[in-house]
Amino acid sequence: MIKVTRLKSQDRELVLNAELIETIEETPDTVITLTNGKKLIVEESMDEIVHRVMDYRRALYRNLR
Repeated sequence: MIKVTRLKSQDRELVLNAELIETIEETPDTVITLTNGKKLIVEESMDEIVHRVMDYRRALYRNLR
């Protein structure tokens, strides 16, 4: 799970299941497309999302050892 901030929304912060991310693009806003087709527009950059997902997965695998 990673924490992201919705762009221009009242409920700004949310926790996203990183395993559901299909694509991330900057158009110039960062758009995350999930495997179910839902799209989220967030404040974080594409690079920041990628780093958060990598950190999340590292933490998961570290706990498996």
